Amino acid sequence: MIMNIKIPVLVSICLYPLCILLAEQKKEDPGKLTLKRIFTDKDFSSKGFSVRWSRDGTEYTYLKDAEGKDKDKDKDKNKDKDKDKDKGKEIRSYNVSEAKGSVLVKASELFRPGTQKQISIEGYSFSRDRSLVMIYTNSKRVWRRNSRGDYWVLDRSSGELRKLGGESRASTLQFAKFSPDGKKVAYVRERNIYVEDLLDHSIMALTKTKSKDIINGTADWVYEEELGVRDGFRWSPDSEAIAYWQFNEKGVRKHTMIDNVSGLYPKTTTFGYPKVGQRNSACRVGVRFLNSEDTVWVKASEDLRNNYIARMDWSERSEGLIIQQLNRAQDTNTVMRVNALDGSVKVILTEKDEAWVDAHREMNWVGPENYFTWISDRDEWRHVYMISPDGKKIDLISPGEFDVIRLLRTDHSNDRLYFIASPDNPAQRYLYSVKTDGSELKRVTPEKENRGTHSYNISPDGNYAIVTSSDQDTVPITSLISLPDHKVIKVLENNEKLKEKFAKVKKTPTEFFYVDIGNGKRLHSRCIKPPGFDPQRKYPLLVYVYGEPAGQVVRDSWGGSGHFWHLMLAQQGYVVMSFDNRGTASPRGREWRKAADGKIGILPPQDQADAVRSVLKNRPYLDPSRVGSWGWSGGGSMSLNAIFKFPDLYNTAIAVASVPNQRHYDTIYQERYMGLPGENLKGFKEGSPINFAQQLKGDLLIVHGAVDDNCHYQTFEKLIDKLVSHNKTFSMMTYPRGTHSIREGKNTTLHLYTLMTGFLNRSLQPSSPDN
Repeated sequence: MIMNIKIPVLVSICLYPLCILLAEQKKEDPGKLTLKRIFTDKDFSSKGFSVRWSRDGTEYTYLKDAEGKDKDKDKDKNKDKDKDKDKGKEIRSYNVSEAKGSVLVKASELFRPGTQKQISIEGYSFSRDRSLVMIYTNSKRVWRRNSRGDYWVLDRSSGELRKLGGESRASTLQFAKFSPDGKKVAYVRERNIYVEDLLDHSIMALTKTKSKDIINGTADWVYEEELGVRDGFRWSPDSEAIAYWQFNEKGVRKHTMIDNVSGLYPKTTTFGYPKVGQRNSACRVGVRFLNSEDTVWVKASEDLRNNYIARMDWSERSEGLIIQQLNRAQDTNTVMRVNALDGSVKVILTEKDEAWVDAHREMNWVGPENYFTWISDRDEWRHVYMISPDGKKIDLISPGEFDVIRLLRTDHSNDRLYFIASPDNPAQRYLYSVKTDGSELKRVTPEKENRGTHSYNISPDGNYAIVTSSDQDTVPITSLISLPDHKVIKVLENNEKLKEKFAKVKKTPTEFFYVDIGNGKRLHSRCIKPPGFDPQRKYPLLVYVYGEPAGQVVRDSWGGSGHFWHLMLAQQGYVVMSFDNRGTASPRGREWRKAADGKIGILPPQDQADAVRSVLKNRPYLDPSRVGSWGWSGGGSMSLNAIFKFPDLYNTAIAVASVPNQRHYDTIYQERYMGLPGENLKGFKEGSPINFAQQLKGDLLIVHGAVDDNCHYQTFEKLIDKLVSHNKTFSMMTYPRGTHSIREGKNTTLHLYTLMTGFLNRSLQPSSPDN
């Protein structure tokens, strides 16, 4: 029965976002930020310049619109077919030493044979001699990324274009790679690995598993999400073998997601998801020689479910295959050299840490003695070490009280390493270099670049780099430079139009500062104040938080749409702050980064609360009765902990895609920082916000995607159930097509930020600086 019930309050809430959008449809002021400008029109999206260096480092390739595109708009319509040949992307190269560019692959070469259908380039790679180019297209999303699609190979001399995979279904191939000798391509199709001969186009199944529990050449959900293992196979340098990951999900408990909007009946997706304390997939690495029917299995461990093979690569300079294996507690990383012929292993290094260790991709082989680079916290800072092939000699080469944020490149010709660091300001990023013997440590980014973030793509020979520089108040500029002098050769993208738009936006410069929370602890922080800021007025404080070990929010770099939303809120009368608490990835040493070991959800929200109390005390313009917190994923969990555990401090919170109960998250991430439940039962209980829901006093908005494979909708419903059981009033929104990013479906992102803006305005009641 349908009943006619009057609910005027609900109607007013539903109409509020509409009022916001209608107000924005008036003639736009270039100085005023609106949801439409940020999320629909994307007025403030920056342009980049993506390149791929040649193996010798003398030139780079890049994608560009074909030169003939749209040039013939006003010509005879009978020439439309010819004109279409000039549309699309082409692959170009630029030889740096000769200052000369050329077209390697024309758009007109990429039409499907016998058709007028052009192949769009979503990715590309060349054989080593560049006679062949492989085009990736028609991609489909697999969890986070579009890693499944079609591959075509173009013979640049004959012009022949051929699709790989034989009669395989569209968009089913993954991670296709040329063999080093350029004669074959290997790829994954539906959980098995295939090798296709480029001369006779025969296809050999390298693995022939039919079981749905077995995965070859790619990863299960948790390895992909938490260890970054997606592309799960590697060609040997001599093209004679392939090493690959294999997962057996038998016995791994399944998670089911329900899609209620795609059809007449609900559609379910079920996949293996090991939650904290539960059974993992059995994982092993195998080596298959192409001239053999058998796989040689690596004898790294007898316990395949409670050890993680986090990294695996061949090395031409290390006599075989190298793997990094983490134990389940992830406090030990064992580096092993594998004999590919019989699977035997030799341990060459064991890295231990009382908190946790990280598997990394910064292991490079250096010099005639084949030392390798290694990143470690063993002296309380994240430093680079040079280690002998047998692991017996370990030399520190980046001394000093600072973290090496990322090791970028080894310049073999000059025995020099390049890395990113920022000893004086954790929000910034600069390029440094050091000799492989630890001498001549110096900053390479010019001193005149005294703020911001500088990211580098360095050529293999170490002579050139593509650098992108920006800060919170300056648009990105991408340039080609020489090294080590850092001389600009040419500007590749200056975002001039964006710079002009941004200059007209009403704003105040971003403030970076430290907040003293007592006991000698200072949190690096960021503050966005309203334009026309008046210290005599009272402003609501909104804290944007992440707070977990996987990230850092206080960064001096160009922000995306989320940052512009914060600027828009500032225009409406908010002060927006962020604090990087202890336990975040802020580069301030091991003690800082690993302070939350066993205390996720406990120490971080306490630090955040102490920071809020400090700024309320020292900044009289902040209104203590109007304090809110918002965050996404781990930040959503932090916001729940904020309003549940400190109900007299925060009166508003928004939690998007949160994890209310840590016991419901995956093994690899949560156990890395919290241990197993049996070892830290108190920590799991006190760190999970759902156990403090009864303390809610203020206004709470919780938001979740119904098909979030990462932080499950199940936990969202359990939080709802808990709040209802305590008779707590709150607001909620479900996005039926939403994954963890909540961007699926028409207008979803605009709707989400419209919803959050309206909620904050009702709860924190800002007063516009113009009033």
